Order: sequence, then C-alpha cells, then structure tokens
Amino acid sequence: MKTSALLGAGTLVGSNGFAFGKSGIIDAFTASSEGDEFILPPLPYGYDALEPFIDTLTMQIHHDKHHAAYTKNLNAEVTANKLQGKKIEELLMNVSKYSLSIRNNGGGYFNHAFFWETLAPKGGNPKGTLSDAINKDFGSFQNFKDELSKKAMSVFVSGWAWLIFADGKLKTITTANQDNPIMDIATEKGFPLLNLDVWEHAYYLKYQNKRKDYVDAIWNVFNWTRIGERYLKATNK
Repeated sequence: MKTSALLGAGTLVGSNGFAFGKSGIIDAFTASSEGDEFILPPLPYGYDALEPFIDTLTMQIHHDKHHAAYTKNLNAEVTANKLQGKKIEELLMNVSKYSLSIRNNGGGYFNHAFFWETLAPKGGNPKGTLSDAINKDFGSFQNFKDELSKKAMSVFVSGWAWLIFADGKLKTITTANQDNPIMDIATEKGFPLLNLDVWEHAYYLKYQNKRKDYVDAIWNVFNWTRIGERYLKATNK
C-alpha cells in the first residue's frame, strides 16, 4: 500500500543537533510505516514550468526516470532489510548503520524531493529574515551567489551544492554523489535550505558539458519563498 500522508507524528533529533517534527524537512513528503512504501512525490509544477532555464524533456526524464528509480530501489532495499516504518530523515541521520544502497538511493530519494521544492517559476530574490542573514553571513547576496556557484562548479563528476544553517549561521557546502548534510556520515552537517543538483542528468540535454551555463541559469528559478520558510524552521523563528 502506498501513502501520500505527511511524515508521522514525533520528533527526530539528528547528530547535527536539529530536530525534525511531524512534517519532516519536506512538507510534501511521504510516510513509510509498516506495510507502506515511499512514493514518488509529484512535481509541484508542470514539466515545462521552468522553461527556458530548465527544459521540459530534462524535467520529465529527471523526475519520471531518475527520481523514480531512486524511489523504486529505496523501497526494495527497505523491504529487504525490514526497515519499513522508518521516516526518510531517520534512515539518513543513521545511514552509517545501513547498506551503501540505502545511502545512495535514500539520498537520491530525499535530495530530489527537496530539489523540486527548491525550484519554482519566477523565482525572485530572498526577502525578510533570510535576506538579512545572507547579507550578514556573506556580506551581500552577490557574494553568496558567487560562493554557491563556485561550490557547484567545484563538484567533481556528480554531486550537489547546498546552502545550510549550522553553528548559528549560513554556510555553503558540497556533497558527493547522493550524500546530504543530514547524514551522520556527512563531513559538514546542518539543516538544508537549498540544494543545487550538478549531476549531468540535471542539465546535459540542454547545456551539454557547459555546467556553468546551467548554474548561471538556475538562479532564475530558485523558490525563495520556500527556502525562506526552511530558514525559519531551522532557526525556530
């Protein structure tokens, strides 16, 4: 049986010190309980909504093939290891206890669901307390943009660039493959606010080997409303 319910009641506290309540980190996320499976969350917009910055065919393949494969493989691994009933955050915050397949597919499942909500048509700019925090911790929005873009360009082969909240401030980091900053094996842990996918399947159909063009373009479709909500959750404001 599949479910589209929000993450169940209760609070998880990770080794990064952050507590994730009943809605987890991703509001439009799904629960895994006894006999249930993680489901592929639908895109919160149409396949063509991010044109011309991210093309329709890339979104179709990225969501319906790549994210779907992570979902299928995660469910198979969860079933094989009798891990039904655990929330995705719980699996990832204790991922050192589990197989490499849980790490890769659980990370891929989480990272992509988080990524879809990080994007939106007509992205705009950060506002309010998030904008103030960016100016405080990076000096200016342009400095932050330059730093995150540089981090995205530095990822070797495949991985992610992130904006996180950790140790009372905003930081930019990178992770390899499908790792993320809530995993207990992460070198740099924190509450994720924004992620930028730099696996080639995220951009190659439109941008080929021109990763910089993709990184430059994606700034037009960051969902600063959603990212700002995450910041408020991370800081309990």
